[in-house]
Amino acid sequence: MNPAKDRFAQLALGALGVFETIGLAVITLATLVAGVFEVGVMIDAGTVTLADLLLLFLYLEILAMVGQYFRSGQLPVRFPIYIAIVALARYLVLDMKSLDVWRMLGVTASMLLLACAVLVIRYGHTRFPYDEPSKGKDFQP
Repeated sequence: MNPAKDRFAQLALGALGVFETIGLAVITLATLVAGVFEVGVMIDAGTVTLADLLLLFLYLEILAMVGQYFRSGQLPVRFPIYIAIVALARYLVLDMKSLDVWRMLGVTASMLLLACAVLVIRYGHTRFPYDEPSKGKDFQP
């Protein structure tokens, strides 16, 4: 392989890594600020609703997803799917009175489809595990 091309690939990967880290730091800070703000709203209201708890759970899932990425350098596809399921559940809880039957069925069908996707992904991962790339090898595009 061309040494100049290999050096450029390494520099590009390093730059992308820096941007990923900055982006994840921004996501983490924004999530923490939003969580603190939501707790303040609950304290001011003097009550905690199920919608508040689901929103805090969404924030925790986002933080767990960022933490998982920092720990392993990889982001399992399941994490965003979990977040989507909780977001749909929150939408369903908040707007249940204003939803017509077809929209409610659509939201619940979406949740079921996402849950089935998680099951398929988990089954595929256990039945057909990934080959772990060795840590010592250089990047081969």
